[in-house]
Amino acid sequence: MKGLVGILGGMGPGATVDAMQKLIKNTPVYRDQDHIPMIAVSIPDIPDRTECILDHSASPLEKMIQYMKLLENAGAECIIIPCNTAHYWFNELKLHSRVEMISIIDATCQLIQDKKISSVGLLATTATIKAQIYQGNLEKSGIACYVPTEGEQSAVMDSIYAYKSGDAQTAHRILTPIKNRMLQDGVEKIILGCTELPLILEQEIKTAPESYIDATEALIKKTVAWYFAHPHPNEVAA
Repeated sequence: MKGLVGILGGMGPGATVDAMQKLIKNTPVYRDQDHIPMIAVSIPDIPDRTECILDHSASPLEKMIQYMKLLENAGAECIIIPCNTAHYWFNELKLHSRVEMISIIDATCQLIQDKKISSVGLLATTATIKAQIYQGNLEKSGIACYVPTEGEQSAVMDSIYAYKSGDAQTAHRILTPIKNRMLQDGVEKIILGCTELPLILEQEIKTAPESYIDATEALIKKTVAWYFAHPHPNEVAA
């Protein structure tokens, strides 16, 4: 299948579905046949990414490579991973891949640069923040990146895990004062740097889209651009 996009998901399943829905929403179409072909793997036995980075527990890399190969063998020509923390292993995954891979981190940081934003707040897993997955990239471009306090960060994790467990109401209640404090302190935008966060703050994104950078949305828009710009194999030139 020409231009088949493979989604390496399951981290978590809800974020995988969100990425698929956003791929559909961001594709200009007139009929079913105009949509971007996609295939997703959402097998949730991949070890916890945050626990691995912080506590040196079981690594998710082997499982991610295994499921990435499923996508490649199914014909995927481009692979995306709707999980920010998993990008800690992005370069290693690329070494094992024979197809195009698009980074959610690079897509998000490029969007911030393109919008000429000078300061952002970052909401993400503790592992993403501790590993400086976003901060290093942003600081190279002169963009100030502010993170939650230690107590707030613990609450962010509580919110993420509450959502993963099915308690969206508690997740929203916990996260709201933290994002409010960041906006009140004057950051231009808040990066929603965990793929559960746009789901937790779905209503806020609708009512005040100017306040947020949805990393999943940035990834998907770059994927759509890849699809329409990339010369697919076996495509006959006009």
